[in-house]
Amino acid sequence: MTGQGTPFVSLDDFEQHAMRNLDRNALDYYRSGAQDMITLKENQRAFDRVFIRPRVLRDVSTVSLSTSILGEQIASPICIAPTAMQRMAHPDGELATARAAKRKSTCMVLSSWSTTRIEDIGDGVKWLQLYVYKDREATRRLIERAQDSGYTAIALTVDTPYLGRRLADIRNRFRLPPHLTMANFADTGKAQVGKAEATSAADNASGLAAYVASQIDPTLNWSHVEWVKSVARIPVLVKGILTAEDAVLAVNAGVDGIIVSNHGGRQMDTVPATIDVLEEVCRAVDGRVEVFLDGGVRRGTDVFKALALGARAVFLGRPVLWALNYNGEDGVVEMLNMINEELRLAMALAGCVSVADITRNHVKVPGQPRL
Repeated sequence: MTGQGTPFVSLDDFEQHAMRNLDRNALDYYRSGAQDMITLKENQRAFDRVFIRPRVLRDVSTVSLSTSILGEQIASPICIAPTAMQRMAHPDGELATARAAKRKSTCMVLSSWSTTRIEDIGDGVKWLQLYVYKDREATRRLIERAQDSGYTAIALTVDTPYLGRRLADIRNRFRLPPHLTMANFADTGKAQVGKAEATSAADNASGLAAYVASQIDPTLNWSHVEWVKSVARIPVLVKGILTAEDAVLAVNAGVDGIIVSNHGGRQMDTVPATIDVLEEVCRAVDGRVEVFLDGGVRRGTDVFKALALGARAVFLGRPVLWALNYNGEDGVVEMLNMINEELRLAMALAGCVSVADITRNHVKVPGQPRL
């Protein structure tokens, strides 16, 4: 419910609630993108340029959203993306998000920069998002802790050798509130963002940019992917692919999946929207590994379009934070219920009774000849 007692009817309502209730430091960190935020805006706008071609006169009395990712069954192709420092949105943070994911039988990806420890997340389909630290042993420990705690995949972020220039965080001198830490690094000296990092950073840097510059390995290259695979006993995906060329290199490097992502528009501004490059990546991969998408998904029809263009599933980022801020675990469940029902309706109105029924013929994209 909104503050005026009006029921929420779209994911935008959760965002508007968060705009009124989150403190400036957290709000600007969550909502901002790189530089002029062109890519951030395009992530959503680009979906509006893809049109659904519905098929009619089909029995759609029963519609199933169930599917599988990397061999694991989930109730819906709508999953939860890694977003850092969730306890800034709600005291329960990642614990609430994980419980919501379990209730909805979907996958949650935990951020390395979680304010909850890897080991404290309960059972369910869960992956760990990973950055490669200069301290290679710290990186190794994250992988091993995830494996020991029942995580079933590693999503290696490959688009962040440096942090993108996020103007709101620079203006605010973003820092993690003092009562919170990056919980996975509590015993390593890598748990705080701000304070010392902010004072040692170059002018016009946020505390997080300083943290990344001091901790994350900017030499990141394909040999690091091979190293992560050598450590991990579970599947390894790369997150941050936007071109066919890198998709082919990823497959050749032996990855188990690709997440088409521009980091929510937070790294390099003016790169393409993810839905605009999804088909390019899928064609390059040619079915050799599963391809996923994040960025800009706000409606069930957006999910339908991504599936039609080749995504195995999609991952929601900011909507989870807004729902978490609204009502913790129950808020995330409410938001997931809403977008899942939107997808179910979109599938029915397009004549699809299962996720497998959704094909490339169900969408018309810019530049496609008239049928």
